[in-house]
Amino acid sequence: MDLRQMEVVVAVAEEGGFSAAARRLHVVQSAVSGTVRALERELGALLFHRTTHRVSLTSAGEAFLPAARATLRAAEEARAAVDLAQGELRGEITVGVMQGLYAGLAPALARFHREHPGVTVRLRQTPADLIPQALRDGALGLAVAALDTSRLRGLTTRLLAREEMVLVTAPGAGPGPGPAGTERAVTTLAEATRLPLVDFPPDWAIRQAVDRAFRSASLERAATFEVNDLMAAADLIRHGLGASIMPPSMAAWFPELPALTFAAHAPVWTLRLVHTRAEQPPAITALLRHIG
Repeated sequence: MDLRQMEVVVAVAEEGGFSAAARRLHVVQSAVSGTVRALERELGALLFHRTTHRVSLTSAGEAFLPAARATLRAAEEARAAVDLAQGELRGEITVGVMQGLYAGLAPALARFHREHPGVTVRLRQTPADLIPQALRDGALGLAVAALDTSRLRGLTTRLLAREEMVLVTAPGAGPGPGPAGTERAVTTLAEATRLPLVDFPPDWAIRQAVDRAFRSASLERAATFEVNDLMAAADLIRHGLGASIMPPSMAAWFPELPALTFAAHAPVWTLRLVHTRAEQPPAITALLRHIG
């Protein structure tokens, strides 16, 4: 068994198939399939269920994957230690992000890349619910996520931002005009329930925070549209099809759309940097210094 075999298995598991793993590793699919078959023969167990439409881990594969990741991390840390001793940092970092968070990371990543051009950073869009376990399993080196601390036990967190969300509407399509016909700048959750709403999927952190706020206020709402993309939400709002609740930092990407603050009980968006408590590889330690 060698590191390359482990790398191939991890790639197949993370990409969900042999073709996608081959693209990630820049090899032909037959090389990936052959490597996995050879390792399975050596181990005497199948690591993947293979069907026409999908590839999934067997119970043996589920047991193998964390150990393979840990071995690859150890090898990467050994290489990084040598590079660091020679004055140059190399390697790979996988950062978990939720949709809509790339813009906030870009300045930190730019500073980091200028300082350490030999480090490859992979950004992985990951549902909020899956981020804690992905960190514990080693699939992610660190993450930027909006999650309650109760779901982050055993992990190290650093507060990056805390915002009260706003109601984003098309011009003139809000809950009503302000004094003397002016645009209103403040609304309430109750008023929001009377508008057609553009919502996000239940596994999005934005949706979860909004759901909590409405439950706390004993209010029910119904979404007219549900989208899994911020640009799509903004386009629907722009065409007068609804309003949406989102963090002001995201609403700022669409300056032509009015953003109304909530008079009380606004949904809260809390953004944290999250990583394991274990000693971090040099590349991750260096990146952490640039974020926040």
